[in-house]
Amino acid sequence: MAANNDFKIRALFRPVQPARGSGERAVSYLEFLPDARLQDFIYCYWQLKSETHLADAYPYRVVADGCIDIFFELNNPKENYLMGLSNSYTEFQLSSGFNYIGLRFLPTRFTQIYGISAAELTNLCEPMEQVLPETSSFIRSNFSAEMSTTEIVNKLNDYFLNLIGKVKLKSDNRVAAAMDIILQRAGVLNIEKDLDVGISPRQLSRLFEYYTGDTIKTFSKIVRFQNFIRRKSDTENPEKDRYYLIAGYYDQAHFIKEFKQLYGSTPFKAFRS
Repeated sequence: MAANNDFKIRALFRPVQPARGSGERAVSYLEFLPDARLQDFIYCYWQLKSETHLADAYPYRVVADGCIDIFFELNNPKENYLMGLSNSYTEFQLSSGFNYIGLRFLPTRFTQIYGISAAELTNLCEPMEQVLPETSSFIRSNFSAEMSTTEIVNKLNDYFLNLIGKVKLKSDNRVAAAMDIILQRAGVLNIEKDLDVGISPRQLSRLFEYYTGDTIKTFSKIVRFQNFIRRKSDTENPEKDRYYLIAGYYDQAHFIKEFKQLYGSTPFKAFRS
């Protein structure tokens, strides 16, 4: 079972959501691999959980990662949501106690599976029942706070293996070719010159937004940003080694402005231990 592309996105793109800082031990974030047969579609399952009762609401920041997620509160699985691609960071104020389970689709895969335009979901977080009623119903009926992570992963694996096995996957080889070029170049490219995939730039732009949720320019910017934070060690000073030049940024001012938009803080604060 594989997506109808000549390359595997997973081999070129590993979206990062930064771990909680050392001073945030009351909250844990973990990622789990899906079944091997799903790994060309789903990057990971994840769990964001408060390990103790928090006195105040918890501000949780999600950095831009180019992906679409579904997630739900394990203590109340009726509370399930679909989050489209975000072209900036997003911050949620979570209650004093929470246990969220999520699933992160690789770019284009949500639309391939569900046949829904990703562009209609951009920068939105919607109750899942309004968009994916069958998946929402499955989550409501099959999960509870008593379940172990192994049980949760197995349930999700079974559901999506069955779903992908019975749907006709939507795909477009021209979008796949453009995606391959963008990821191979880590988002550093001349969009006008480097994306010759056999159709006009306007046609490609329309198709690309349908499958990914945003423009080629914005998606490439997210890929460049993600490449930076994935490769950057927490122990390194991001303003000392001028790594932003290697990552494809023109200058420090441009780098910091873009980083703040996508991460929600400056590089120095983000990588400070």
